[in-house]
Amino acid sequence: MKFFVDTAEIDQIKELNDLGMVDGVTTNPSLIAKSGRDILEVTKEICDIVSGPVSAEVVALDADTMLAEGRKLAKIADNIAVKVPLTWAGLKTCKALSDDGIMVNVTLCFSANQAILAAKAGATFISPFIGRLDDLNMDGLDLIEDIRTIYDNYGFETNILAASIRSANHMSECAKIGADVATAPPAVIKAMANHVLTDKGLAGFMADVEKAGIKIL
Repeated sequence: MKFFVDTAEIDQIKELNDLGMVDGVTTNPSLIAKSGRDILEVTKEICDIVSGPVSAEVVALDADTMLAEGRKLAKIADNIAVKVPLTWAGLKTCKALSDDGIMVNVTLCFSANQAILAAKAGATFISPFIGRLDDLNMDGLDLIEDIRTIYDNYGFETNILAASIRSANHMSECAKIGADVATAPPAVIKAMANHVLTDKGLAGFMADVEKAGIKIL
């Protein structure tokens, strides 16, 4: 499973990219606003750091303006994936951009029906939102599994990009179900390294090191 990092913070992207933990980046208007940067400027900087897909989201609601915005965003770099919402206007935009050979990430997916439409419109990525479904006492992982089954049944090539990831457990569960990509905040990706038994074992080792006076350098 590929890891995309869900942030527009350059230092966080560089840190994870240097460790080989970044296969791509996802941004959205909220993350851009949080960064305090101009959307075109920060997106170009991210594309220069990461070789994989970088999702940049349109902000219009009508198809014509979405398409114009998408084409402008796509000119930033070859690895741009234009991000559009899963609305009828977004699907129209997805089809037009995909026909032009531009990668498209269809976001805010909350049902298998929506995922089918995105695949038929030529989406490169479909972004089901796990955490937001969990917030409504629905199992977001069930949606990932349903989409995986449907896409495999019919040979859809759209990549399942699990989004709204809230925990390290979400990451491993998405991997088991067969998500192609999971996008998560840097803190969640880092949390995957944590385990209480690792900490306990390390504490034991270090106590023995100090007791025995072991030195390597």
